[in-house]
Amino acid sequence: MWLSLLLLLLLLPGPPPALGMEDASFPHLGESSQPPPRACPPRCSCPRADTVDCAGLDLRVFPDNITRAVQHLSLQNNQLQELPYNELSRLSGLRTLNLHNNRISSEGLPDEAFESLTQLQHIYVAHNKLSEAPQFLPRSLRVADLAANEVTEIFPLTFGEKPALRSVYLHNNQLSNAGLPPDAFHGSQAVVTLSLSSNQLSYVPPSLPSSLERLHLQNNLISKVPRGALSRQTHLRELYLQYNQLTDRGLDATTFSKLHRLEYLDLSHNQLAAVPAGLPRTLAVLHLGRNRIRRVEAARLRGLRGLRYLLLQHNQLGAAGLPAGALRPLRGLHTLHLYGNGLDRVPQALPRRLWALVLPHNRVTTLGAHDLAATPRLAELNLAYNRLASARVHRRAFHRLRALRSLDLAGNQLTLLPSGLPASLHTLRLQRNQLRALEPEPLAGLDQLQELCLAHNRLRVGDIGPGTWHELQALQVLDLSHNELSFVPPDLPEALEELHLQGNRISHVGPEAFLSTPRLRALFLRANRLHVTSIAPEAFLGLPHLRVVDTTGNPEPVLVQLPPTAPRRPQAEGP
Repeated sequence: MWLSLLLLLLLLPGPPPALGMEDASFPHLGESSQPPPRACPPRCSCPRADTVDCAGLDLRVFPDNITRAVQHLSLQNNQLQELPYNELSRLSGLRTLNLHNNRISSEGLPDEAFESLTQLQHIYVAHNKLSEAPQFLPRSLRVADLAANEVTEIFPLTFGEKPALRSVYLHNNQLSNAGLPPDAFHGSQAVVTLSLSSNQLSYVPPSLPSSLERLHLQNNLISKVPRGALSRQTHLRELYLQYNQLTDRGLDATTFSKLHRLEYLDLSHNQLAAVPAGLPRTLAVLHLGRNRIRRVEAARLRGLRGLRYLLLQHNQLGAAGLPAGALRPLRGLHTLHLYGNGLDRVPQALPRRLWALVLPHNRVTTLGAHDLAATPRLAELNLAYNRLASARVHRRAFHRLRALRSLDLAGNQLTLLPSGLPASLHTLRLQRNQLRALEPEPLAGLDQLQELCLAHNRLRVGDIGPGTWHELQALQVLDLSHNELSFVPPDLPEALEELHLQGNRISHVGPEAFLSTPRLRALFLRANRLHVTSIAPEAFLGLPHLRVVDTTGNPEPVLVQLPPTAPRRPQAEGP
């Protein structure tokens, strides 16, 4: 009887009208084809069968009900103080364990907790309270992050005997050389990244993995690299030793001689008095800033034909610090950074392929006709905050620089714009000089100039010659702030989008002030002498793109009526 009824129901096009699936009492009738829901710890998420995410839940105890099938367990950003061995040991398939940013101490991380995790590949325990590293980590490990703890000691099997280990992060701990055993990486010859920065090491540890490609040792107490300490690291490409206590006696001619693949060497913020000897020919970046170097010897740079960036800022290079030709061996040099030394002239015989010369905050007083003739490919020249006067800048000083795009002469003693500026310029910075006049001739031909900064000079509107702006058809940003202008200069470039006039003496803006600048987007008039009725109502009618008008800091609040097509927003008022 019931079998006939069942066959009849199965032949109907839809579900039976009176008998729902939840009411069926027959074996398998109406059983869902979906698997039963997976167990997941309360408040956690389990997006996949092998993933449990309990991050950021302010947990104080290890969650229960974690599936044995879990491979990726996230517990970062909680308040955990310990890992219970019995809970962790049953998760034998775990591959990723993320405990970043908890309160776990070494007592709360028992060594036996990892004995059953034979497939663990990634462990993240950074930003906890470990005082020593776990004595044993699984052989399967690939990435170990113990950074930002209080670790003072590493054990032989913490990172030793791990043939798959690739990356180890131990920065921001309290490791001294005594806490790092000689065999710390024995049997782990696949490590390519090792970070030991911000510890208490006094010398470069010996017996580091020969497979290393990146070694971070910055911000330690290192005063010496022992002979042979880096002789096995023939794969090393990046070496960071900045912010240490290295002197010339802490290095010798063999220190870097075996690093035949080294491309990046950072020795900045040390106490070196000379460029180190025996530098690898493969170097592309050499950072020697913030040392005590007084003189650069050509012999120390010989062979570095592939060097692209040489940074020597904030040393003690005086008038004889860079002898003529000292940098000539660097045929591939792209950028030379000499900020904050005591040079009194541009270095002579620079490499011809030089792209950027950065020389601000020196004592350069003269720019001769041939000082820059050897660098025709120069695109960026920064001579800001030197002692250049107009009479000492030769009219042909920039004649050969036909690729120059950026010229910074801010903070000098110029009273006139330099002559012979390259037509290729896109940016010209002349702020904080003593300019008293602008004439059209120095700006003639600068039809690619996009940004011109003339702030903090002594310019008045009457000192700006007629036609001064006519050549600057590409100019988008003009900074005339902090001068002595009494009104908006006329006939500004048509392409102008940003105009800085703050800190002048402007007391009136007439209806014709911006007729020549229909593309203006931002106008800065703060800290002038404007009053309520100072700005003509028609002044902005022809500026459909205007979005910002800053009139703060004037004697009276100034209300600006933006064009109808511009979006309305509250206008800046006075003090």
